[in-house]
Amino acid sequence: MRRQHGGGSVSLIYMDHNATTPTDERVVEAMLPYFSRSFGNPSSPYVIAQDTRAAVERSRETVASVMGCAPREVVFTSGGTESDNTALKGVAFANLERGGHIITTAIEHHAVLHTAAYLRDRFGFDVTFLPVDGTATVDPMDVERAMRDDTLLVSVMLANNEVGTIEPVREIARIAREGGALVHTDAVQAIGKIPVDVEELGVDLLSMSSHKIYGPKGVGFLYVRAGTSFDPLSHGGMHERSVRAGTENVPGIVGLATALKIAADEMPEEKVRLNALTRRLENGIRERIPEVSVNGHHTNRLPGTLNVALHYVEGESAVLALDMEGVAVSTGSACTSDSAEPSHVLSAMGVAANEAQGSVRFGLGRSTTEGDVDRVLELLPGIVERLRAISPLYTKKEAA
Repeated sequence: MRRQHGGGSVSLIYMDHNATTPTDERVVEAMLPYFSRSFGNPSSPYVIAQDTRAAVERSRETVASVMGCAPREVVFTSGGTESDNTALKGVAFANLERGGHIITTAIEHHAVLHTAAYLRDRFGFDVTFLPVDGTATVDPMDVERAMRDDTLLVSVMLANNEVGTIEPVREIARIAREGGALVHTDAVQAIGKIPVDVEELGVDLLSMSSHKIYGPKGVGFLYVRAGTSFDPLSHGGMHERSVRAGTENVPGIVGLATALKIAADEMPEEKVRLNALTRRLENGIRERIPEVSVNGHHTNRLPGTLNVALHYVEGESAVLALDMEGVAVSTGSACTSDSAEPSHVLSAMGVAANEAQGSVRFGLGRSTTEGDVDRVLELLPGIVERLRAISPLYTKKEAA
């Protein structure tokens, strides 16, 4: 992969797969007929439209087979943010008589955090934001202690998007459901990287986004367990069994299902490969750069995710310096990349503000090679050394 830079071109090493992924060529090929040849509205009665309706339903069956649910429990959406919003608001508004208490965590994606705050501030729901430990892990016992008679929903992400920690959702779901609450998990980062089965997890709702697994942007799904009391977020037509109004994005839905099937089929080998590359990168950074720490759980972590605190360095400066060398990484969530505030995830973990500001997230993926990792290990030590040389905190430390 190459990109234009300064009038020339450089090879691009892409290590921000947690933010988004390139659409797999096999996915593009599957989508192409539904842009121009089979373009009918799936809700129309004529043959060309029924072709697209059949494609949507085949895709729904594919998703259901991978996720371990019934096709009727799959609702196609525009992505993870809509799925999260729909899950929280849909349950909250449909279950007002059951109570007004929601439990979530301090490290959720903002699509959950901001929706929970909206329900609290605008509609009077009582929201408990649970803490996490230093590895970004939620303690299921904290969920049990927070449960009340009026708790209607517990929402805990399956894996964190910034540090990759995998949460004990199965145990949390058991506790919540025994207490009479519904359970939602944001599985946007986990799906395609680790096995995810809704029955094994025991959740009632689950959110997913296609562009995290080499599918197209602008499409995702929400799993809603059959029988769940639920209000639609959007109103209009009878699309998606009246759960989500609006003409279906047929090419996107076909692309999502294709990408999900590919990810599921290739996961065993890819998981092993990414774990090995991540260890190579982590060990190399530790060996070549003094005063670094890894954020997140050291073992119970998504394949390909590595969040490193480069002490006495501003993470944004390191990201820009790597970008100048043709390496794309990030300081955390792509949805907050313009914010100067420390990551809410790292803050919740108890990471000191200066270390949080110096954190860089590497998201390895299908395109990542050993050569890519070794190139980063060649570049990063020099970048850190240069940045520390002009860092007031580092020069003050050296003087002391």
